[in-house]
Amino acid sequence: MVDALLKKAKTYLPPDRLGIIGQAYTFAADAHEGQVRRSGEPFIEHPLQTALYLADLRLDANALAAALLHDVVEDCEVCLEEIEDEFGKEIAGMVDGVTKLTKAEVDAEEGRLRFLQRGAEVDLEQAASLRKMLVSMAEDIRVVLIKLADRLHNMRTLDALSPNRRRAIAKETLEIFAPLAHRLGIWEIKWRLEDLAFQHLNNGAYQEISSMLNAKRQEREDYIESVRSLLQTELDKAGIAAEVTGRPKHIYSIHKKTEKYRRQNLGVDDIHDLFALRILVDSEKDCYLALGIVHSNWRPLPGQFDDYIANPKDNLYKSLHTTVLCIDAHPVEVQIRTQEMHHLAEYGVAAHWLYKEGNTSDVEFEEKMTWLRQILDWQRDVSNPQEYVESFKTDIFKNQVFVYTPKGDLKELPAGATPLDFAFRIHTDVGHRCIGAKVNGKLVALTYQLQNGDTVEIMTSKTVRGPSLDWLNPNLGYLSTNSARTKVRQWFNRQERRANIDRGKDIFRRQLRRLNMAMTDEELAKVLNFSSTDEFMVALGGGDITVEQVVDRIAAQELPPDSDFEKIYSVPASSPASGIEVLGVGDLLTRMANCCTPILGDDIIGYITRTRGVTVHRRNCSNIVSEREVERLIPVGWSKAHELYPVRVRLEAQDRVGLLRDITSLVSEEGVNIASCVSEEEKDVSIISLTVYVDGISQLNRLFSKMESVRGVIGASRTRV
Repeated sequence: MVDALLKKAKTYLPPDRLGIIGQAYTFAADAHEGQVRRSGEPFIEHPLQTALYLADLRLDANALAAALLHDVVEDCEVCLEEIEDEFGKEIAGMVDGVTKLTKAEVDAEEGRLRFLQRGAEVDLEQAASLRKMLVSMAEDIRVVLIKLADRLHNMRTLDALSPNRRRAIAKETLEIFAPLAHRLGIWEIKWRLEDLAFQHLNNGAYQEISSMLNAKRQEREDYIESVRSLLQTELDKAGIAAEVTGRPKHIYSIHKKTEKYRRQNLGVDDIHDLFALRILVDSEKDCYLALGIVHSNWRPLPGQFDDYIANPKDNLYKSLHTTVLCIDAHPVEVQIRTQEMHHLAEYGVAAHWLYKEGNTSDVEFEEKMTWLRQILDWQRDVSNPQEYVESFKTDIFKNQVFVYTPKGDLKELPAGATPLDFAFRIHTDVGHRCIGAKVNGKLVALTYQLQNGDTVEIMTSKTVRGPSLDWLNPNLGYLSTNSARTKVRQWFNRQERRANIDRGKDIFRRQLRRLNMAMTDEELAKVLNFSSTDEFMVALGGGDITVEQVVDRIAAQELPPDSDFEKIYSVPASSPASGIEVLGVGDLLTRMANCCTPILGDDIIGYITRTRGVTVHRRNCSNIVSEREVERLIPVGWSKAHELYPVRVRLEAQDRVGLLRDITSLVSEEGVNIASCVSEEEKDVSIISLTVYVDGISQLNRLFSKMESVRGVIGASRTRV
């Protein structure tokens, strides 16, 4: 079975380096003798396929040997010292690194199971796993390349696992491993991981897109061949040696495009830019000459040109991108690059000669991996596991935008980043003292989302002593990157403890008044797993937790597994029309009480009426508190149905022209329906009473935050009848 691997390795490795690969295969085959994977195949097939993927990436002989041996320590009780004695310190180090990552993954998987049963251990385990991956990348990036190849083969044999595990692994692959492959520039592994994960997470959409592509395959191939042939002829006439080929669009990337079009009220039939070409030339100069030929034959679409040769991405990617209107006015994406750039684009850091036989250093490689060093610098200060996991999905793995400083230095930020994120990327002190920003010479709001090519100038103040706590409110849109949020939180954490406690109490009480909820700070501290109310207030006042997180936790509350309600009423019956579970008495008609209008997340109780089934009240409703026939009260809970609930909202504002228009427009943008609206005057203050339909407390809280950002609004709160 090793012959295929040796044959592939022989195409780029010297003959004297093939022996270590055969030796590693023999050792692994003996160690895994008799072991079978859940898919039924011999276990040795897994490390062999992992090594074959890496041979496609043209990794060195030691990396291929480590790939063959990567499971022997974990699964065969082979000690690391034996690996080092047999194969040397370098290979043993890689095997040890992969083993630690695998162990961290197992811990995270167990954490997920504990999470389903008890609490938030999953965040701790997944954060530990990700931290170990970062450290491994810094020490020897080949460890992570082996792990990516290992995950790719596991994804191809995922059908052997239970549905829940398949979905969990596929979700992690789509959120962590595929973006990691993209960040390292390994397109070949990235798209395979995305398509495999998407197939398990949304098989219906996967099959739909696959069928659509098959149905129009011949039509698409005929069109792209006509364009390719025409372009090849024009390049030949110009004396440019070039290879023009069609470039396939992969299923997950098409899915993301269809989702984008759907948000614009366009259908799949409206997507015309499924056509793509790639031009490979001999030199960088020829790239620009070929670009001129493309643009002279077809009109380029405005804003669709990117020069990643002059401004390479941090993952080493270089290419020219343009989109032109070709035959029959169909948009066609064109990539232009040299053969060397193409190899680097497909295989990323794996294609770099840092790990080719005989080379030990590469200045360009070290410069291009500065993003990894930056991450290692700031991640040491992130103590919140949930925040750390989320940072991978935003700061590190999100699509990037490229912007410039006034001096022309290129900075890379996650898509959706703001001038404030840019300020903190320049320097922490610049972020703390930021009072405004100019983009392309014009003043913009600090919530402006930066675009590719923007030139950003930050204005600072010598008198401003620190950031605003509003910057941490995700509903207001000041900060997009977790690294910037971390720096803001650290600033508040350094402030006097008493001030944070007072600020936290003020925020907490204001939030309770706003939502019209009855919950003590002791109760909420317990729900959020704080040891004392002071610790809770310090965290809230210092920005370690946000109001949004508090509201989400309130909304997600469930009865404890060992509560009296759970013991007595063990058979839930759902009333799908209302989104309420009536516990222990069968499926009864339910309706929301008009006196207190409960919504998803409220602490509720049912009242058995004589003729209209069960009426659902908030527990602190005055009618329930004063009810004497307590035997008619029955426990109810929120089901998982997605229902809309009417809520009465009161706004106080300084009256001005356009106030009501601004408020109603904002509510509509949030996707919330307004059932009624009444405005009146009270002592020069405009009182606006709204009845809105929301899906729960979290959405209501977002709505309040946005309402209070409207000019002239003094405050917003939930009201009783």
